[in-house]
Amino acid sequence: MCGIVGFIGRGNKSDIISMTERLWHRGPDGAGYHIDASLQVFLGHRRLSVVDIEGGAQPMWNEDGSVGIVFNGEIYNAPELREHLEAAGHIFTTNHSDTEVLVHGYEEWGHQLPLRLNGMFAFAVLDKRRRKLFLARDRLGEKPLYYTQQHGLFAFSSEIKGFQEHPELEFNLEPRLIAKYFAYGFLPAPHTPYREILKLPAGGQMSVNLDDHRCEVQRYWEFRLEPDDNLRERDDERLADTFRQLLLNSVRRRLVADVPLGVFLSGGLDSSSILWALRQFRSETDVKCFTVGFNEPSFDETEYARIVANHFGCVHRVELLDLNVAKELFVEILRRMDDPISDSSLIPTFLLSRFCRQEVTVALSGDGGDELLAGYDPFRAMKPARWYSACMPRPLHQMVEKLANRLPKSDTNMSLDFKLRRTLLGLNHKAALWNPIWLSPADPRRLAEIMDEAPSAEELYSEAIELWESSNLANPLDKAMEFYTRLYLQEDILVKVDRAGMMNSLETRAVFLDNDLVDFSRRLPSHFKLRNGVSKYIMKRAMRDLLPRQIIDRPKKGFGIPLASWLKDIPNMPPIRELPGFRPEQIERLWREHRQGTADHRLILWAWLALQYGLVKETRVKECAS
Repeated sequence: MCGIVGFIGRGNKSDIISMTERLWHRGPDGAGYHIDASLQVFLGHRRLSVVDIEGGAQPMWNEDGSVGIVFNGEIYNAPELREHLEAAGHIFTTNHSDTEVLVHGYEEWGHQLPLRLNGMFAFAVLDKRRRKLFLARDRLGEKPLYYTQQHGLFAFSSEIKGFQEHPELEFNLEPRLIAKYFAYGFLPAPHTPYREILKLPAGGQMSVNLDDHRCEVQRYWEFRLEPDDNLRERDDERLADTFRQLLLNSVRRRLVADVPLGVFLSGGLDSSSILWALRQFRSETDVKCFTVGFNEPSFDETEYARIVANHFGCVHRVELLDLNVAKELFVEILRRMDDPISDSSLIPTFLLSRFCRQEVTVALSGDGGDELLAGYDPFRAMKPARWYSACMPRPLHQMVEKLANRLPKSDTNMSLDFKLRRTLLGLNHKAALWNPIWLSPADPRRLAEIMDEAPSAEELYSEAIELWESSNLANPLDKAMEFYTRLYLQEDILVKVDRAGMMNSLETRAVFLDNDLVDFSRRLPSHFKLRNGVSKYIMKRAMRDLLPRQIIDRPKKGFGIPLASWLKDIPNMPPIRELPGFRPEQIERLWREHRQGTADHRLILWAWLALQYGLVKETRVKECAS
């Protein structure tokens, strides 16, 4: 894993060096630069050495120096692609660098290169002959890539903070984009909080003309469910066998590394299945798994993780954290997020990554399994929500919602009263908005309270509405899975894991996002994912004789923190940055109500803090009297 940055146009050597150094945490093992004064092209790279440590330095070039690349990520099918390219006559100079595969792959296939890749990646190819820059991101967006066009220059970076070091670049907040951030808890591509900064969408590629900086952006791949309706329950065992084989193939591909490798282990179904697959390739003493636990029982999963680790006899590292100590780190962590997300599980993910990095450089993760195989609670809620919405008169719904809001408020992890209030909140709206509002830190009613002029629900959730209404799927459960994969996974979960890992110079590899596993999941009808209330049905069928029974049967537990209780006393004086279009007195009111225990505002207040601390440019800040 690495950090890449570059620009075309005005600037100098000092600018590219400073921009590259801002990404040091993404690649502490070395730096490389390319400066072409005649083309006004400046490229920078920070390297985390994982594969071909001796021969993988970047920028990397073809034989005549006409094609060069800066690259962040891993290409899991690089050996097969290299074999094909060598047969086509390309000469390789490195031992097994996947970066060089991209260089020669671009020479051979041009803009068709990204479609041939199975991996996680963001790269920029400098094509001197054609006088253009070609950039691309992996299919589901594991690796980030931002870009901007301002004041006669084009710039790109793995993180927005890389742009801070160029004196020509500006960061201006856009109130309607900030409103959209509060509505989702993240910002869908191509948006960021800054008017001038964009992110290349997952599965996106772009070409930039070196002479006039004209950009062409397009999607080379887009996630869509295409269920095979010919599959029936009689196919259960065959599909379970296929799933197991694809899981093994994915883990095998992700074991290529010249540095120590481990696995995140929560004791849930996803991470336990990955550990099973890993043990098929490595002995018990060669497998290290890592768990962080908490002294608050409703947030702790170490008991289940120990069961799985003991079952497979692997080396298990556990760090028990006092949540009172962990909460002291949250400001530091949020300040390192320049494209804020309101996902509080960023904190334990950071702590797990930091703990893991003490012994390994690469960690396998289970991200994507819940989205692809219907693992979240909202998937089970879709059917009763449809019934409720069809049968419940509006006045009676409003009465039920008022009663739910009067229930005692619990600070425990995903308490019943919390889930009930969130469910009823979403059911105030049409079906296309249920899932985004169930996740939302601030629904349209709340935004109308805290903004001078709040956008409509249609504008706030335009991406979710377009996705829902453009789908040719008849089953609302399938539509919900598309929402969670296209928006929540790509714009929240993968951002969180990338940043938490890279803050600690740890490379994470998402096993369930292998091309073949994703394609398998895309073609599975929903009754192989959620059947008779059993989520991840086909995965549980595949693993039922391979994992301890209590792991198969346990309910899902999110990777959370006691957010509601934390926010009653930290930070001591919540910051109120004067954001354009927002009413600071209303934010102060939310803080008072939460701390007095008269309301549960945990989600919007955390989103507020993530934005306040995460913005890259300081604006006027005043303290909130709590």
